[in-house]
Amino acid sequence: MEALQRANDIRSRRAQLKRDLKAGRQAIHELLLDPPEYLETAKVFDLLLAVPKYGRVKVNKILSTCRISPSKTIGGLSQRQRTELVELMRRR
Repeated sequence: MEALQRANDIRSRRAQLKRDLKAGRQAIHELLLDPPEYLETAKVFDLLLAVPKYGRVKVNKILSTCRISPSKTIGGLSQRQRTELVELMRRR
């Protein structure tokens, strides 16, 4: 039961974070460079889709440019991938 409660808490926090990203209340750059613990197991692809003006095609193009698999998690990103992704996102 404890694990189920923790999973539900993580899901609701991620959903709120995605709403904040959509509304522009949260910057994606901060989250990629220093992600909170509940975001470590989230997919990079899903998080980038929550950013305004970013659809599947643009997100796939960004991930392939940075040599990041669409199934990669936030916590699984290397430091090089994080910085490269943030630099690319800042340019667009």
